Amino acid sequence: MTLPRVGITLGDPGGVGPEIVLKAFGGDFQLPQAQYVLYGSSSLLKKELKALRLNLPIFIEQRKKRALREALIVHDIPFPSGSAKIGSPSAANGLASFRYFEAAVADARRGELQALVTAPISKASWALAGIRWKGHTDYLSRFYPGAIMAFWSDRFKVALLSHHVSLRNALKKVTRTNLEEFLLSLHRNLKKVRPRGFEFLVAGLNPHAGEEGLFGREEIEIIAPAVKAARKRGLKVSGPHPPDVVFRTALGKENLFVVALYHDQGLIPFKLAAFESGVNVSLGLPFARTSPDHGTAFDIAGKKRANPQSFIEAVRLAVALTLP
Repeated sequence: MTLPRVGITLGDPGGVGPEIVLKAFGGDFQLPQAQYVLYGSSSLLKKELKALRLNLPIFIEQRKKRALREALIVHDIPFPSGSAKIGSPSAANGLASFRYFEAAVADARRGELQALVTAPISKASWALAGIRWKGHTDYLSRFYPGAIMAFWSDRFKVALLSHHVSLRNALKKVTRTNLEEFLLSLHRNLKKVRPRGFEFLVAGLNPHAGEEGLFGREEIEIIAPAVKAARKRGLKVSGPHPPDVVFRTALGKENLFVVALYHDQGLIPFKLAAFESGVNVSLGLPFARTSPDHGTAFDIAGKKRANPQSFIEAVRLAVALTLP
């Protein structure tokens, strides 16, 4: 059996990315079989290994290749200058984390990686470094405009109609055409994961899903027509559902997928229910891409307190998504 080749990006060197990556691969966790390649700076990794007191040999990819349990294969991308600033955003950290991600995406686009798992980056660090994209998904949308941000756990799953934009701009994206096309794209991409498909529950925009127009007419004029049109195309979809109860309805149901209309509508309940085990997954790409559902956690960076569980779940899901 040919093992999938999975890229791992180190994330922001000033956050918990290096710690959770090395804890995951250097600890006693059951990771799936794959050919793993870590995109990062070998100098930073060696320093972090020493701080964590982990015995995990590192080999530069071009020089030597071994199974992961014997060594961590690193695609070495030197740190821009000096040492990483721990615990807060910095331009050098932003440039480094972007270069790691850029190199891994380039390899994935060439077909050299079947999956990509990204440790957390700092959007503030990217901005300080002059990187014009606002994060992983925004950069991927440059090549794959239909990329979908979704979040996956055993407790429930959610897809976001919009993600890293202001609430004002997110509301502008709630149109009948956008929502109908989003539902069709989500269904098409998830059929690859679950051939029998998912049932989609579309959240309303207003309190009580508008209460028959008393609290807003978006449900009547936009959301319900889009849901009806998608249902006519063969999707198992319902809504608009009151947003304060739709997540409870989906909780524990593996065949249900909630469609949230903006970032915080979906992620507040998701992270409350599955912060330690949840995974961010990008759909609509020719390769699998996942990441932990948390950020850089600057407040605990360098303190050896970071929990690698969400990152481990991201690795497991990424490999699972590559399977036929």
